[in-house]
Amino acid sequence: MKVVKLADVLGTEHDVDGGTWVSRRLINKKDGMGYSVNDTIIKAGTETHIWYQNHLESVYCIEGEGEVVTLSDNKVWPITKDTLYALDQHDEHLLRAKTDMRMVCVFNPPLSGKEVHDENGVYPVDED
Repeated sequence: MKVVKLADVLGTEHDVDGGTWVSRRLINKKDGMGYSVNDTIIKAGTETHIWYQNHLESVYCIEGEGEVVTLSDNKVWPITKDTLYALDQHDEHLLRAKTDMRMVCVFNPPLSGKEVHDENGVYPVDED
């Protein structure tokens, strides 16, 4: 059994600031669950280019308002509280936050917990 409180992660190496977002990595690769879970804040008024070429991600919005734009078709997907979106095709997208957005993000394969996006919006594969 593993129990993690957000307070346990705040201020540690697993409290990662990506500029337009802050992600608190609650469950990571080292936990052996086969996925990772993050509590992420997307900062109001920001736009983040993301393209998870190496990961699948499901995102559940628990606070705030914004939108996702899938770049393959320029479709705009409104995101509000109680909305989940799944990047099941490694979708290249823009995430725009109208207000601060609090998201629960689940990744497969799991993140190590320290990743930030590279210049293409990609998280690297953790080879450890």
